[in-house]
Amino acid sequence: MAEIITAGMLVIGDEILSGRTKDKNIGHLAEIMTAIGIDLKEVRIVADEEDDIVAAVNALRVRWTYVFTTGGIGPTHDDITADAISKAFDLPCEHDAAAMELLGAHYGARGIEFTEARRRMARMPRGAAHIANPVSVAPGFVIGNVHVMAGVPSIFQAMLDNVLPTLKTGTKLLSATVSCPLGEGTIGGPLGDIQKANPDTILGSYPKHLDGRFWTELVVRARDAERLEVVRAQVESMVERLTPAA
Repeated sequence: MAEIITAGMLVIGDEILSGRTKDKNIGHLAEIMTAIGIDLKEVRIVADEEDDIVAAVNALRVRWTYVFTTGGIGPTHDDITADAISKAFDLPCEHDAAAMELLGAHYGARGIEFTEARRRMARMPRGAAHIANPVSVAPGFVIGNVHVMAGVPSIFQAMLDNVLPTLKTGTKLLSATVSCPLGEGTIGGPLGDIQKANPDTILGSYPKHLDGRFWTELVVRARDAERLEVVRAQVESMVERLTPAA
């Protein structure tokens, strides 16, 4: 059986929790992970509190193959992700020489002062590797299995594109959809029985409402095409059995 590769995500920032900023990175990462055969298993959102970030990173990195973080690597005082990641790995957080050179050249070419605030964007745990940032130059970084990236969606997406070639990927999860005219209260028990009998698949039910009509979308997921079809047929048969004759 192919190895199952997993991921966790940590979204960092008071602005997300306050509602001032609407997160766009979770959905993007989920779509990309699904497309390349990595199971995104958990997402946490934490405030700009060092101890909370440390605790979340340490919990996620021992549980999942990869961890992806977004937010908190900018130039302001509340951008403390680099410090927190360093603390989680028990490493010093320092100005990375290559990052300093990269940023210094970038601001110098634009005639902009390379201030102490801007120098903060060159800080990372000792020994971390860069994640290239083709949008605004300031790099993210990877240490262990933790990939630390910007919160701005366009930068996060560009950084993620550079990370993808370095990741192990698993067998992609296939899916099939069965439309059901019945509510979850009717199909919940029988659907649960099918799930118990087929633990190598994942069954999901999603209530829908349109134009005053309710129905349920049933989704079957599996890594093997033959198993997907077998269980899809079971779900379809269940729907037909439970649906009253017209």
